[in-house]
Amino acid sequence: MKITDILKPVSIQLNVAPPKSKVEAINILADLMEKGGNLSNKEEYVKAVIAREDSGSTGLGDGIATPHAKSSAVREAGLAAMVVPQGMDFAALDGNPSRLFFMIAAPNSASDLHVQLLSKLATMLMDPDFKDALINAKSVDEFLQLINEKEEGKSSAEEAPAEAEKTPDGYEVLAVTACPTGIAHTYMAAESLEQHAKRKNISIKVETNGTGGRKNVLTDEEIAKAKCIIVAADKNVPMARFNGKHVIITKVANGINKADELLDKAMAQDAPIYHHSGNDEEASGSVEGESIGRQIYKHLMNGVSHMLPFVVGGGILIAIAFLVDVYDPANPSNFGSNTPLAAFFKNVGGVSFGFMLPVLAGFIGMSIADRPGLVAGFVGGALANSGGSGFLGALIAGFAAGYIILGLRKALNFLPASLDGIKNILLYPLLGVFLMGIAITFIINPPVSAINTWLVETLKGMDPSSRILIGIVVGGMMSIDMGGPFNKAAYVTGTALLADGEFGVMASVMAGGMVPPIAIALCTTFFGNRFTEAERKSGPTNYIMGLSFITEGAIPFAAADPARVIPSCIVGSAVAGALSMAFECTLRAPHGGIFVVPTIGNPLMYLVAIAAGAVVSMILLAILKKPLNKKQ
Repeated sequence: MKITDILKPVSIQLNVAPPKSKVEAINILADLMEKGGNLSNKEEYVKAVIAREDSGSTGLGDGIATPHAKSSAVREAGLAAMVVPQGMDFAALDGNPSRLFFMIAAPNSASDLHVQLLSKLATMLMDPDFKDALINAKSVDEFLQLINEKEEGKSSAEEAPAEAEKTPDGYEVLAVTACPTGIAHTYMAAESLEQHAKRKNISIKVETNGTGGRKNVLTDEEIAKAKCIIVAADKNVPMARFNGKHVIITKVANGINKADELLDKAMAQDAPIYHHSGNDEEASGSVEGESIGRQIYKHLMNGVSHMLPFVVGGGILIAIAFLVDVYDPANPSNFGSNTPLAAFFKNVGGVSFGFMLPVLAGFIGMSIADRPGLVAGFVGGALANSGGSGFLGALIAGFAAGYIILGLRKALNFLPASLDGIKNILLYPLLGVFLMGIAITFIINPPVSAINTWLVETLKGMDPSSRILIGIVVGGMMSIDMGGPFNKAAYVTGTALLADGEFGVMASVMAGGMVPPIAIALCTTFFGNRFTEAERKSGPTNYIMGLSFITEGAIPFAAADPARVIPSCIVGSAVAGALSMAFECTLRAPHGGIFVVPTIGNPLMYLVAIAAGAVVSMILLAILKKPLNKKQ
């Protein structure tokens, strides 16, 4: 199929008098689209196009505009073209009049082939000579002939990109492009970045997040070796993978119009280090070639990242309830609810905290099986909570929910495509929840509940020396990868035990996580001759990050010198975790750093534990790192 197969002569109009407004221009183009038989409901399609314009102008600049939408009002994918020789104000990004218009219509069920054709047209428009020739075309036949000739000489945008050769050390620059509909701007930005990089002899790889899914996906190895990542996107894209890297985050339009500027900035590494918070929207599904272990970790982290806001918000409110309450020796079990104010905080926090397990299981299920997995996972997490299996039961339920839905998809694959709608609305929720109920009630809850009870009672009954060992382990784990799997495993363990009334482990976890950035800040302050000028300038920001319990602040320093920084931080974090346990510190709020110290059990000694760990790490790092030459 060629572009001219979806761009019909009746859908092209040349020498159009300047429309009075953007809406009028959109309506003219929609009339042309309707003449081509592509629309089932023109009014609804126009609404979708205007809604797309509200999210960002499709007036790309340089005289080009590509209004588009993906809508159920589109019968089949199509194009409409309009030339306004005098130009009109279409709110173009460069402020100049738009002269060449291509309207793109895609149905909700657009095939990959249609996506390729539409994206190819978008990238073809990046050629200024081609654009000018279309504007000056004397007839519709000439207009179509120009497109045919251009298409025959250009490969699809979905094929191998025109990039500089990959160096032995990988790509110098990586990029991600994405627009709300994933039709035009996504591929135009990719094409622009690739063309400009080639002229500058910069090796680049661009991942496109289009309507056909993620293409040219960046690998972990490529990300690790790249100097900088450019994210030119007007919608959420997976960001956790860029943690600790120089990242430029900008609009997709800048990827089209400011490619040179972005590439220069990337090569100079003149961009902030990205620190993933866990609150970003994450894409579901697995990358080709991804290991089973990596997939499991990714699904787990999707659940954890969505769970944490409920835990943090609820946990801090509960901690405040204990802080403002009055202790009644005659009724110690009611502590936290004796006064109306305390009862209010505890009630609201408890409701938030109560969502922890359903959200965890739900979003693990969603990561595996999209929205149908969310329903079954939520139910499984709630039943795990009420059935006594707690965090571990909810975790298992989340994975069970996802794979139950995947199994149902295969089992119901024999049903005709016309029933796809009823599958998502009725069959998957009904059968998924039913099977999840059976699994959690009769298979998961009984053994896991027993294990959970044994674990909590064992931890509570340990002698002090054994608990100190646990503090060493979880505290040290927080520094092994600073936000990676080991760090998250320790943190998840601490938050899980909070729900069961064990508060000492969480205290050790947070103490261990606060040490690395504080230690690095101290070392750059008191042993500045061990660091470059740039490191000395950025070092003090780690005071704030460390005190806020943002371990990832240490990542740039660890990445630059892992052999010295990481061991030093591990030792200091382990010391802090051990001292926190030895001082019998407790923490009911799973985040907040120094800002929740008033809610901590034995707060003064807790600060001592953190300070001691940070000083130990600082001294070790100062010993391991040798003074640099003064020029550095």
